[in-house]
Amino acid sequence: MTTPSSPTLADPTEPEVRTTAGLVRGRSEDGLAVFRGIPFAEPPVGERRFAAPHPARAWNGVRPAYCFGPPCPQELPPGAQHSAAAFPEGDEWLTVNVWSPEPDPGARWPVMVGIHGGAYKLGYSGSPGYDARRIASAGNVVVVSLNYRLGVEGFARIEGAPANRGLLDQVAALTWVQENIAAFGGDPDQVTVFGESAGAGSIAALLAMPSARGLFHRAILQSVPGTFLSDELAVDVAAVIAAEAGTRPTAADLAAIDPLRLPDAGAAAAATMARHEHRWGIFARTITPFSPVVDGEILPTDPWQALSAGAGRDVDLIVGHTKDEYRLFIAMAGQLGKIGEQDAEAALEAFAPQPHGADAYRKAFPNATPGDLYELVQTDWLFRMPTLHLAEAQAAGGGRAHLYELTWATPGSGGIFGAPHGLDGPLLFGTFEAHLGPMLLGPEPTGQAVVLGERMRHAWTAFAATGDPGWPPYNADRRTTQVFDDEPVATAYPEDASRLIWQHHTFSALPLLTR
Repeated sequence: MTTPSSPTLADPTEPEVRTTAGLVRGRSEDGLAVFRGIPFAEPPVGERRFAAPHPARAWNGVRPAYCFGPPCPQELPPGAQHSAAAFPEGDEWLTVNVWSPEPDPGARWPVMVGIHGGAYKLGYSGSPGYDARRIASAGNVVVVSLNYRLGVEGFARIEGAPANRGLLDQVAALTWVQENIAAFGGDPDQVTVFGESAGAGSIAALLAMPSARGLFHRAILQSVPGTFLSDELAVDVAAVIAAEAGTRPTAADLAAIDPLRLPDAGAAAAATMARHEHRWGIFARTITPFSPVVDGEILPTDPWQALSAGAGRDVDLIVGHTKDEYRLFIAMAGQLGKIGEQDAEAALEAFAPQPHGADAYRKAFPNATPGDLYELVQTDWLFRMPTLHLAEAQAAGGGRAHLYELTWATPGSGGIFGAPHGLDGPLLFGTFEAHLGPMLLGPEPTGQAVVLGERMRHAWTAFAATGDPGWPPYNADRRTTQVFDDEPVATAYPEDASRLIWQHHTFSALPLLTR
């Protein structure tokens, strides 16, 4: 735990801001005031393990906010060495970071709050890929990023603990923003949340959560995953995870396991998900055993139903996806160019909407190879169609959603990726050298990549400031979609063949099939 220092004379290169818990001292960097590792909740350890977040305790003196707080316990990414030393030490997992053009209460800049992705089991707001200085500078906005509990700590449905603890952490961080962001120069009445993949899925859940209502006013959802779990399925999944840890799925039993070791049980369960397909159905074919849980209380219903009923009517949205979402996962599994007819048929039968979805795909895409069909149906099921249906649900519920698709084919690795899942991250943040940037974009970003990233930042920050990203909202008649490519254009939804195949499908919480 960081210890606050005694007060000293003000230093213009180290700006100070008073929060509800005490003074924090940041640094002046590239014309921005930057504050890292500010706790918004008490460490969820000891008696607070698996509990709802509790506001951070006050401190005396000035707390240095120079370094990112430690990430929440999690699996290490593929290829990383399993070592607790791979991450900064400490249990202050629940922290926020702030980039501000001017930490003056009178500034009233628009605020953008980023929620990282990572399959609800990975991710860290301190990752170099989430350096928000370019976003803050490009749009004169205050940017906040946050950590939230992941994996078993944040999303396992265990007895004796509230569901969706990771989402409750996000609510606590957004509450911190409402109470504190004015002191950093932000406008608490003009807060936009944004996130990609599991970050977008989290925001979709927040739109349906009563406890999050009024905490943000606009939202940007990039590649919304369609996996939300029914309570019954989540309970069954948690039992399997606990069994991998050699214990029962209760807060009391799991609390006896070191938080840094508990992710091993989640990883072991993920590796054996296919064994449970007879109970878990299509969820057993995904890469993570964690997703938001429609428990009926914290998350009363799925986002599509909630938005259709008007839950997001007062929150304007940007919603979008990439063209080739699933290709990243095929490439990382070493399967590109290796998909046969049997693989494609199995994928179509598993993921296409029933009863005639497989035939509909073959008819709509007559020249598609087995690899094309295998990728298409999983791209649609996991990301593209859940995202499209969220925009449609928002419009049906009386709200406004601006739809986009990123179609720009990245040149990295010889151009094999197309426009894959995660490409929008390095483009938006301009962090070409971090995370997926080098793999997708190559060692040096092209001029097209730089310009496209600037266009996305301009659209996102303009939306945060005005509610208008630069193209018309989506409706059922025109289906206007902003296509981000070398030559951006607003046009009718480009993936209409897939849209027609899925038009009668209802996305909802995934069920437990049998016991």
